[in-house]
Amino acid sequence: MVQELVIAIVAAISAVVLYAAAGAKVVKQYERGVVLRLGRLRDDVRGPGFTMVLPGIERLRKVNMQIVTMPVPAQDGITRDNVTVRVDAVIYFKVVDAASALIQVEDYRFAVSQMAQTSLRSIIGKSDLDDLLSNREKLNQGLELMIDSPAVGWGVQIDRVEIKDVSLPETMKRSMARQAEADRERRARVINADAELQASKKLAEAAGAMSAEPAALQLRLLQTVVAVAAEKNSTLVLPFPVELLRFLERAAQPEAAPSPAPPEQAPAQQAAPQQSVQQQPAQQQRPARPKPQPPLRSAARSPRPKPLARH
Repeated sequence: MVQELVIAIVAAISAVVLYAAAGAKVVKQYERGVVLRLGRLRDDVRGPGFTMVLPGIERLRKVNMQIVTMPVPAQDGITRDNVTVRVDAVIYFKVVDAASALIQVEDYRFAVSQMAQTSLRSIIGKSDLDDLLSNREKLNQGLELMIDSPAVGWGVQIDRVEIKDVSLPETMKRSMARQAEADRERRARVINADAELQASKKLAEAAGAMSAEPAALQLRLLQTVVAVAAEKNSTLVLPFPVELLRFLERAAQPEAAPSPAPPEQAPAQQAAPQQSVQQQPAQQQRPARPKPQPPLRSAARSPRPKPLARH
């Protein structure tokens, strides 16, 4: 009898221990526990630490409250300027209401993933290619708002959305490379022309200063001699003065130009032909001796007169 009583007490204690062990739960620091009693949501959400539930009557569901990093699969789309691109992104979100994330949606991770894919396709169709490549901050904000609007009712908060990569066709890449090369060449030519303009202005100012002070040119020549002598000691430089060249040029100008005849000689030259003309009649007054003619053998026949034409 005593043994049966002891066995019953031990069995009861064991059952209580097993029941209590089945109801004992531990919630981690980054989790929250949602309790369902007979399928009905309890108002109290269990915090981190040790907690007890009634086995068979209550059920504890743990919800992770950490920030979740979820990659969005690459989506193919056509931009507003009719360019085919392939864009993928990454989304960061976390659960702020454990009860809503468990009750309002079946699987909040899958729901956020599908919403991110559809929003990414919508953003691609509304944007230009230049915006996708250079203005990503604005697109990230727009994509975050599009995903966060329905996710608020699920107890999920979108922390950040980033467009990770934009893949372009090979033909578009080559076209953009040629455009960038042409733009760089244009800027290089503009910079070179601007440098030449500034250098010409400085040279003009230097020439004006040297023309005002002739000694400055001599100093410049001496500086050039010093620079050449420092680089090559075996080279001998003899500067030729520019003033000597100018003197020789001025001296050569009168010789090269033909000198005009003085006006006094013109009447003398005109009188010479008149004297030659006067001497010719004096020579013509002398009688010329007749030359002997050979005797005529036969008389020349006179030509017959032509008859007059009748009108």
